Amino acid sequence: MSFSIDIREATGVRTLHFGSDWIQGAMRIARPWRLELDYTREMMASLLLRDDTRFPCKVLLIGLGAASLTKFIYRHYPLAKLTVVEIEPRVVAAARQFFKLPEDPLRLDIVIADGSQYIAEHDKTYDLILVDGFDANARPGKLNMLPFYQMCRSRLNNNGILVVNLLGRSRGYHASLERIRTSFDERALAFPSCDSGNVIAVAATGEKIEIALNELKKQALELKQKTGLNLLPTLVRLEQAKSCPGGILRI
Repeated sequence: MSFSIDIREATGVRTLHFGSDWIQGAMRIARPWRLELDYTREMMASLLLRDDTRFPCKVLLIGLGAASLTKFIYRHYPLAKLTVVEIEPRVVAAARQFFKLPEDPLRLDIVIADGSQYIAEHDKTYDLILVDGFDANARPGKLNMLPFYQMCRSRLNNNGILVVNLLGRSRGYHASLERIRTSFDERALAFPSCDSGNVIAVAATGEKIEIALNELKKQALELKQKTGLNLLPTLVRLEQAKSCPGGILRI
């Protein structure tokens, strides 16, 4: 790829850039395991959706960036095994050098590959698939196509969850969400757009998800005590956007 990889620091935060001002990842230097960007925290709302102490056990992450999601799950879910697929080897090198990406081949498998090709060619299944892959121009390419989302569904275990970071500000996200819904028999929803313009879409297989918002808030408090991650603002925004008719989140 022709883009440069730049590392910048300001006010205690180190950021990753692909030859532009666009932030591809961030880490607060004093708290390297914390999720610094809003949209990364929002992607972790998926952890509230399955009442299973073993969830997530097997995780696939497509797109490494500054390794924020990888580090969070690695640290707080010690039984989870993670596979990370990143197309650009220089991103992996930068994550190791500047963003404290762990080296643990027993729990963390880093694969240099195209995410869409990898998921098509490997038949492993996962509890949780997180998709956050963009090029230097903030384009997801094949990672935003119907065949890719259909393949993601086929690679999820029963009761599995797909989470996708969609950019909603410039081109809109509705066409992307429709592709996900088509692939998951309409079992998908989008969280209200973050201030950054990111929209997080969540889709599910297996048992229907029907959780009262009040119960989600209890789970969010427990997650905050366990990990420091505060998802209550996300749940408030869901409530305000009327995404949960009758006060129940359904997917």
